[in-house]
Amino acid sequence: MLAYRLIPCLDVADGVVVKGVRFRDHRVVGDIVALARRYAAEGADELVFYDITASPEGRRVDTAWIERVAAELDIPFCVAGGIRSIADAEQVLAAGADKVSVNSPALAQPALIDALAGRFGSQCVVVGIDLDAPGEAPASWRVVANSGRPDRAADSGRDLLGWVREIGERGAGEIVLNAIRADGVRAGYAHGPLAAVRAATRLPLVASGGAGTPAHFADVFERGEADAALAASVFHSGEIHLGDLKHYLAARGLTVRT
Repeated sequence: MLAYRLIPCLDVADGVVVKGVRFRDHRVVGDIVALARRYAAEGADELVFYDITASPEGRRVDTAWIERVAAELDIPFCVAGGIRSIADAEQVLAAGADKVSVNSPALAQPALIDALAGRFGSQCVVVGIDLDAPGEAPASWRVVANSGRPDRAADSGRDLLGWVREIGERGAGEIVLNAIRADGVRAGYAHGPLAAVRAATRLPLVASGGAGTPAHFADVFERGEADAALAASVFHSGEIHLGDLKHYLAARGLTVRT
C-alpha cells in the first residue's frame, strides 16, 4: 500500500510564518525558509504553504519567497493563496512549487479546477475545503470562504459532500479538509466530517486541524479516514518531531516513509 504522508503546514502572512487558533489571533512563529529547511531535515514527506490573507485581500501569493524555498528543498511542496487563474498558477509553479492549492477562488469560480487540471494535470491541483462543523449532523456543516481573514469569512452556501463530489468530477487530484473548529485546539482530527468525505470520494484526502499528540495521527490513519495528515502548531513548537512520529507510527504497523 502507499505510505501515509506527514505534511507540516506553514501559514504565511506578511512574509513570515504565523499560527493561530481556529484561524484567529495569529502570532509569528518563524522564518519561512528556516522552517522549511528544518522540516525537510526532520523527514517531512512534503510541505504546504498557505498565504492566508491573499484571497481575502484579492491578491496572488508572493512568488519571491517561493523561489527562496525552492532553492532549499528537495521534497515536494504545495502553495496556496489567491490563485485565480492559469497565469497565477503558472507563476507559482515556475517559482518552484510542485502543486497549487485553491480554496475560495474555486468556490467562486468552480471551472477554475477544470482549467488548472487541464493545463497542469490533476496531480498538480489540490482543493482545500475550510469546514465549520459545530455538530455531528451533516446539516450543521458549513463550507467557509475567505477563512484566512475572519472579518471577511462567510458561509459559501455549498453542501460539503456535494462540493467534494464536484471537485472530483472537475479533475482535482487531492482534497485537504481543514476543520476550522479543531484548528490549533490539539484535541484530535474531525473524524465525523473526514469519514463522510472519505466515503464520498476516492481522491487522496488530507486531514487538517486538530493534531496534538502522536496518537491523533495514528488514529486518523487507522480509521482509514485520510491518506495524509497535515499539522502546524505541534511541529512548530517542537513538541512532536517528525522523525520520532514516523517511528511511532511504524511501530503501530502503519506504513510511512523513513
